Amino acid sequence: MADRPRGDGDPGDGSRNFHWLYGGSGDPGPEADDAERTRAIPRQPRADETRMMPTSPRPSTRSAQPDRPGPVPPRPTQPSGPGRPPRPRRRRGAGFWIRIVLALLLLWVIYLVAVPLLAWSKVDKVDYEPSGQRPDDQPGTTYLLVGSDSRAGLSKEQRKDLSTGNAAGQRTDTIMLLHTGSGPNLLMSIPRDSLVDIPGHGNTKINAAYAYGGPKLLVKTIEQNTGIKVDDYVEIGLGGVVDMVDAVGGIEICPTAAMKDKLAGLDIKKGCQEADGPTALGYARSRHTSSLGDIDRAKHQREVVSAVGHEVVSPWTVINPFRYWNVVMAVPDSFAFGEGTGPLRAAMWASAMTKVNGDNGLTCGVPISDLAVHWDPQRSKQMFGYIQQDQSDEIPKSLCTPSGLPKSVTG
Repeated sequence: MADRPRGDGDPGDGSRNFHWLYGGSGDPGPEADDAERTRAIPRQPRADETRMMPTSPRPSTRSAQPDRPGPVPPRPTQPSGPGRPPRPRRRRGAGFWIRIVLALLLLWVIYLVAVPLLAWSKVDKVDYEPSGQRPDDQPGTTYLLVGSDSRAGLSKEQRKDLSTGNAAGQRTDTIMLLHTGSGPNLLMSIPRDSLVDIPGHGNTKINAAYAYGGPKLLVKTIEQNTGIKVDDYVEIGLGGVVDMVDAVGGIEICPTAAMKDKLAGLDIKKGCQEADGPTALGYARSRHTSSLGDIDRAKHQREVVSAVGHEVVSPWTVINPFRYWNVVMAVPDSFAFGEGTGPLRAAMWASAMTKVNGDNGLTCGVPISDLAVHWDPQRSKQMFGYIQQDQSDEIPKSLCTPSGLPKSVTG
């Protein structure tokens, strides 16, 4: 064979010397050559190599991706114009309606309070307390109710319609004492023709006291002749009866006989019936249809006043806002109250007037001995004593009669 050209590291004897690869020289021999042929040289990673990270299969774009929300669809716009469909009505919850009811109740309470305060600001006040010596304070409360026959405030047409005439001056058609306390309420009429001693004017009819000296002299006359302390004063005019009866929508009256009195403008049948304002006034004023005259009239007056009071405090007055307004706002034109009387005391009086009939109270005439209206010295003194001591529950039926006469006389 032709000789191979030798190069560096070839000894020339046919063997190769690779010692130069390891920094040595010479030929290590055939054993070394065999060893080199089977030895694996460890591979060192290069600095510029990039390590491959294991990869996971990419999910298909068609599959759902629960961890990534999809695109939000655009909010549909409401069409405008006449063709726009109605929006669904939101249902109101129970809380909404409760708030509405509470608001209405609050407004109603404000109305119930505000109307009387407005009316009370227009009520006339009367200076009724006399000077000089008066009875000491007594248990319970005694109101003096006076019905004036003054035509003041009535037009010519009203006087004609109500048959009041054109009498001058001012006297009292109605005089009543209402006592409230520990026992049943007591409403006692004093006939206007009662013959009593009027301070400074001698023995004459009691209603003349009002004409001579107004409320003060009338109160003084009553206190001196009865010994009863007058705590509050209430006055009603002729027009007031009509206004109050009409405000409550009429009252029920129960005449025991047919009554026809041209002077009072009255023509009614026997038995219970509804009466409007003018009829009720005529019923309370008439004294020419009965043999008892003024005594029977006082009975009718108590009946009318009690019936009005009963209607005023009925639930319907509070429930109906229009009736409530009419009733309350009729007070300034119908009543005058004594100085010092507040709205609460006036309300107490109105409430007490509804409890004077039947089992709720007593209605009496002042005890008299004859139709000339002389007070019975013994029986009247007993009656006055019960009132002074607030012992209305002890008044015997024989003493409390509608006319004031003994039952033996009236039957």
